[in-house]
Amino acid sequence: MKFLDEAKIWVKAGDGGNGVIAFRREKFIEYGGPDGGNGGRGGDIVITAVDGLNTLIDYRYAQHFKSLKGGNGAGDNRTGAGSDDVILKVPAGTVVLDEDKETILADLTEPGQSVVICHGGDGGHGNAHFKTSTNRSPRRADPGYPGEERWLWLRLKLIADAGLIGLPNAGKSTFLAATSAARPKIADYPFTTLHPQLGVVRLSDTEEFVLADIPGLIEGAHEGVGLGTRFLGHVERCAVLLHLIDGTQADPAGAYFTVRTELEGYGGGLADKPEIVALNKTDAMTPQALASRKKALERACGGPVALISGVSGDGVPAVLRALADRIAADRAQK
Repeated sequence: MKFLDEAKIWVKAGDGGNGVIAFRREKFIEYGGPDGGNGGRGGDIVITAVDGLNTLIDYRYAQHFKSLKGGNGAGDNRTGAGSDDVILKVPAGTVVLDEDKETILADLTEPGQSVVICHGGDGGHGNAHFKTSTNRSPRRADPGYPGEERWLWLRLKLIADAGLIGLPNAGKSTFLAATSAARPKIADYPFTTLHPQLGVVRLSDTEEFVLADIPGLIEGAHEGVGLGTRFLGHVERCAVLLHLIDGTQADPAGAYFTVRTELEGYGGGLADKPEIVALNKTDAMTPQALASRKKALERACGGPVALISGVSGDGVPAVLRALADRIAADRAQK
């Protein structure tokens, strides 16, 4: 299934049914009187989050959704039938934005959450509604009220507990494959990962968390360079970030500052999230290079640096334990 995390759609709720003008015509009833019924209500447009979806591909080719009009009223004081709602199913984590792409209308973070995004129009009144003591035979009926319509943006932010960030070829996909059942594409060239990947990390029978791998960032990503920062939205909900640095490159501190600059340029509170910094690919480094680059990276980030190898597994359990502890603390706080 193709991954799609953003879609623009047009939705319109159903118009209300029309009221009618009708009069009683019954044998042996000398004075009939008005009996025109009201129109039925138009259907709403409802967006609901469901299990089993992880992409917005359903809205790539079908972009217009319209609910049916309510039924018209009828004689004998019969009200028109109400129209059924149109329910749009989206993955959990979908944000519904207005046409300006900034105003948040709904944030559906859990399966089962739903929101009425467009209300159907009420039905118009029939002439029986307007009968009074001084107007015994009104000849007035109202048309149904129009339903709401609007353009919407759907933006998916994957639900993950921890997020992997770093430059291209930092070993993020290898780390995800080594710690979970996910099988992302792995190759020795930049931008192997073109869309986010999720994996479930199981530490024990009772401990597990979801880890998200997003495409690598490069300098100028917040201005659209490379794949840009479009996919950073998928780690906005994470409790902690794991920042992987390629230990085989000459300047790990420079790599760290590059990614941090892009996080600050993106905003969304990512730069303030708890972060664990890890120097990756230790299996391909000499002891002297490992010691010097770890020291330089510790000075750059101002904190401890974990030494790991996604290939050999060295240091990985300790990092996973640190991630799990941060996630547990965040869940307890919430």
